Amino acid sequence: MLVEDSLVVRELLRHIVSRDPRLEIVGAVASGEEALTMIDVVRPDVISMDIRLPGIDGLETTRRIMTERPTPIVVVADSVEDSSLRISMNALRAGALSVVEKPVATTHAGYESIAGEICTQLRIMAQVPVIRRRPIGTEWAGRAPSARPTAAATGLQAPTVLGIAASTGGPPALARVLGALPADFPLPVLLVQHMGAAFMDGFANWLDGVVPLAVGIARDGEQAKAGRVYVAPGDRHLELGPNRSLRILDTAPVSGQRPAATVLFRAMARQCGASGIGVLLTGMGEDGALGLLDMQTAGAQTIAEHESTAVVYGMPAAAVRLGAARSVLPLDKVAGQILRLVDPEAAP
Repeated sequence: MLVEDSLVVRELLRHIVSRDPRLEIVGAVASGEEALTMIDVVRPDVISMDIRLPGIDGLETTRRIMTERPTPIVVVADSVEDSSLRISMNALRAGALSVVEKPVATTHAGYESIAGEICTQLRIMAQVPVIRRRPIGTEWAGRAPSARPTAAATGLQAPTVLGIAASTGGPPALARVLGALPADFPLPVLLVQHMGAAFMDGFANWLDGVVPLAVGIARDGEQAKAGRVYVAPGDRHLELGPNRSLRILDTAPVSGQRPAATVLFRAMARQCGASGIGVLLTGMGEDGALGLLDMQTAGAQTIAEHESTAVVYGMPAAAVRLGAARSVLPLDKVAGQILRLVDPEAAP
């Protein structure tokens, strides 16, 4: 089902989707109210959702659908508008699965690429089982900063860097994990999220507003500092170099991805050895699994999200099959495990 208030864009989406023989349009509506009424009639496998709708906007429509009749939702957003990006990220938080760029016109230079990505996302997300889910809360809000942890006397090497990666379902999962870490978290956090390049700045800005840590796009040569989250830029790999320096690379995709989690994790294995922590969350495909295995082989602590909470149990499942995860945990337990690894005596 297509939900788009602009007749021009709605017809353009209809044209794009109708070119793919594996997709069939069962409804095309211009408002959230119409979508909520139509969904029980046409029972779509996947919904293409506009964010800026008259009346009930796309965010509230997404929330209601995920509460009343959970259905895979792909947000189709204008990537150049900051306000639209924020709403799109909040829609992901409310249960939408992915966000793709809105098509402009058939004569636009990037039209074919955008059209192909829309169809690909709709086909893939139609296969994802979804459940009623509670909103991701801001459980850290109002909490006093904890005392800065110090390395506890354990048999493990004190952690120095945290690497975390996700794909489909990643934004809300990352908001939950990072939102449970204190503002004075003593490690730098390097983050890979699979998302269209046009959305990365907006994603980083959104995440910066919903977690206590400072979040920004990583820059080449930058020194990674404790308590900051460095997001891999769109269509570029992120690596950790010597002395916590960051490297941004345009080398070939790995496992079809750029940025790739495996590139980050392998660099952490080389630079950190046993002092790294690697976390692999929800996502389609197998990116990150081989890199996490390299980290584990180097003696690092590695965590994969458990199947019971992963929106798509692809990337973490691949890590589990390889034996690359020392811990396999539901999402709500991941932050606690990270804090225990950082300081077993101070962690809850």
